[in-house]
Amino acid sequence: MENLRARLRFGNKEEDVKLRKRRSLLYSKEELNPLNDVVVFSVVFRLINCLLVQSSFVPDEYWQSVEVSHRMVFKYPWGFKHAGIRGFLYPLFFAFLYKILHLLNYDSVHLLIWLPRIIQALLAAFADVKFFFLIRTLENHDVAKWTFFCHMCSWFTWFCCTRTLTNSTETSITCLALFYFPLPGSKTHSSKKYLALVALAVIIRPTALIVWFPLILYHFWHQDDKLRLITHNYIPIGMLAVVISTAIDCVFYEKWTLVQWNFVKFNIIHSVADFYGSHPWHWYFTQGFAVVIGPHLPFFLHGCSLAFRRYKVLLAAVIWTIVVYSLLPHKEFRFIYPVLPFCMVFCGMSLAHLKAWRRATAAALLTANLLPALYTGLIHQRGTLDVMNHLHSLCDVSVSTRLQPDVLFLMPCHSTPFYSHVHCPLKMRFLECPPDLGEEGYFEEAERFYDDPLLWLRTSFPNKSSLPTHLVLFDVLEQQISVFLKGNNFVRTAEIFHSHFPEGRVGGSIFIYERSRMLKND
Repeated sequence: MENLRARLRFGNKEEDVKLRKRRSLLYSKEELNPLNDVVVFSVVFRLINCLLVQSSFVPDEYWQSVEVSHRMVFKYPWGFKHAGIRGFLYPLFFAFLYKILHLLNYDSVHLLIWLPRIIQALLAAFADVKFFFLIRTLENHDVAKWTFFCHMCSWFTWFCCTRTLTNSTETSITCLALFYFPLPGSKTHSSKKYLALVALAVIIRPTALIVWFPLILYHFWHQDDKLRLITHNYIPIGMLAVVISTAIDCVFYEKWTLVQWNFVKFNIIHSVADFYGSHPWHWYFTQGFAVVIGPHLPFFLHGCSLAFRRYKVLLAAVIWTIVVYSLLPHKEFRFIYPVLPFCMVFCGMSLAHLKAWRRATAAALLTANLLPALYTGLIHQRGTLDVMNHLHSLCDVSVSTRLQPDVLFLMPCHSTPFYSHVHCPLKMRFLECPPDLGEEGYFEEAERFYDDPLLWLRTSFPNKSSLPTHLVLFDVLEQQISVFLKGNNFVRTAEIFHSHFPEGRVGGSIFIYERSRMLKND
């Protein structure tokens, strides 16, 4: 009893127990400030990134996103044709933004062009932050810092991540999903969250499943309760994704459409993608991967030797993705972009383990990436965007003008954006090139034109009253149709730089020709 009374005494100050103060690593100012710095830096960096990418990459960044969105909201009459292989969820998001701008009467052409790009930049910044936090939980601060450095200075990430490409969104979502994936040592894993993000990536771009297949298989193999994983995660999340995706697509296609099946059927089973070009099987191994990873390649190889055992599942995903895409005839750099963040984990490990000349090596790596990033973002292939800025001035032509502008693009189809970059009911037309889906009476207008440009022009415009007022063409075509241009009083009114590396039907400059009669009436 005496011992009990002694323990219950609270008045004796000398006997008070002094509790040891513990510092919360989660909420301490010392820890929060660097993390806040990462967030602010990522947002500012990607917004600058967005502003300094003023070139075009591939037609899909417009024709599978903002052009579809613009037509959904503003109903401009261009011949929208779709094979049912692209989902509407991605362009629907931009259409929602366009609708808000329209309702607020803020739908200026500059906002329509830049707002989707800014949204992509913010998504990329969010993915950057999550990527840094992930590595910080897996490794020490030094490794996390250098991995983040490698990720942020990648020239290809700079070139792609702020574009309205499904590949860019797929890559950002992949970074977010990786944060919740059960990597060895991860403290942030959540099966439901990562699988939901993977499902979203697959809805946006079905080929995202190629990247995630080995990772999902790895998760399944190491899961103790496999039946619960299937019944509580795989099936519900997968079914919900298919139902939502199918419902949206059926509404906008106005018929029953399963986009994911159509994508596989047309691109893989029927090889429709070959229509857009093919490469040898080894292209990704000999050219594609080296270009995408760029100057990081030696660091990636060195990092693989250091962290092969720890991150073998990520390396397996990289190799698997490249091998699978190598089996498909149609190949593009952007297809393997989603595995680039995986590669940066190994690059960061390499830099962190350098004992000497680390800062000098990092400076050299930054410089080696800076040059292609700025060149491809500000100079290479910018003409197809600049020409749309020039054509936008035709929107201000007076209604009283006898000849209203009528623009014909004599270029490889989808070379430029369209109404999303002029945002006025300007009469425009381009050479069409729908893929051959086995339909009766199929023909490709663009190919017929390039077979004999003069014959096509004379057949399409038998009299001068049917002629367009403006022609937009690459410089390599000018000599072939010079007789037509002179005979119909077309005068070159603008020459716009496009590229230092003309190739095939794509020239180094873009010419705008205008009928002299139109000039007089102006």
